[in-house]
Amino acid sequence: MKHKQRIVRAPGLILPRRVMRLLKDAGIYAEAGVTMEHQDLARRYVVRGVESGGATEEIGRYVTFADENGSRLWFLHPLDSIGVNGVHAVVVAPVLVRVEMFRAKRTYRLLISCHRPGTAHDSRPPSLESSVVFDGADGYLDLELWKRDRALAGTVLPRFYSRGGEETEVPEVFRSAVMATTKGVACVRCTHGHYLLPRTEPAAAAPLAAPLQASGL
Repeated sequence: MKHKQRIVRAPGLILPRRVMRLLKDAGIYAEAGVTMEHQDLARRYVVRGVESGGATEEIGRYVTFADENGSRLWFLHPLDSIGVNGVHAVVVAPVLVRVEMFRAKRTYRLLISCHRPGTAHDSRPPSLESSVVFDGADGYLDLELWKRDRALAGTVLPRFYSRGGEETEVPEVFRSAVMATTKGVACVRCTHGHYLLPRTEPAAAAPLAAPLQASGL
């Protein structure tokens, strides 16, 4: 008997309408929402996401995914987009950690969240459980990764601070994913993914560079 489809969605960063209009006008589309889906053959629930986004020199938004340990996942299949700065690949897994970033010039907003199916009760479908891993507002990186400092893209990430001025560290296991996302929000006219792996490429064969330790980064 085929399982009845039940879609549960978890949205991403809540951005002001003005920002959403600017992204739309710039032709940047990032599909931040994740959904819980049912696999009929495996008889289990999984989480589905879409790596997507890109940038102009002034603004950028990007979404990618990792496992609970920050490791790169294989995507299910690539997605062909009409134009640039759109969808790149679909990923499905029992648990997804979403890494989403928005950039306005050198200022960055970061949200890392974990999503998994909950426990089913009384034959009812489970809910989608979501938790925040890291929430960074008004991060700063004094580099032009989209132009002058393009060679550093993928090796650096912004610094984030509490409202009291104390630095808040991105969890170590997710630093590589955040560096890739930082590159994504600076990838002008983006046509490719930055973190998910094609199934033909072993995860160990594609390490990301270690973060640079530089003043002001």
